[in-house]
Amino acid sequence: MASTRLNHALDVAKGKIPNGGPKRSNEWAKVRKEHLKNNPKCVVCGDTHQLNVHHIKPFHLHPELELDPNNLVTLCESTSYGIICHLLIGHLGDYKNINPNSIEDAKIWNAKLKEEHYEK
Repeated sequence: MASTRLNHALDVAKGKIPNGGPKRSNEWAKVRKEHLKNNPKCVVCGDTHQLNVHHIKPFHLHPELELDPNNLVTLCESTSYGIICHLLIGHLGDYKNINPNSIEDAKIWNAKLKEEHYEK
């Protein structure tokens, strides 16, 4: 429970959740862990480090979708390719932004990164 409160506080501090926004479900840690077990790579770059479970429809606007597996996607906070996929694709460069096209953008960037990798 303390971990859930700490994570919520960190999300608020980063601007991922507005202060006073909805509280995380007690089930969130379990759902997050299961999602990462089933989706262990960033959908943009394929990295397996510093993974984040991103809500496609933002948690603070759609708390009813917090635990819905269809609303979750794995993005990383790593800089292996010189970008932070969660920040760039999930939030258009600012955690206060919402990218309604995050899945489509992830596919485009994944293809670009693969193409760049094969050209080298």
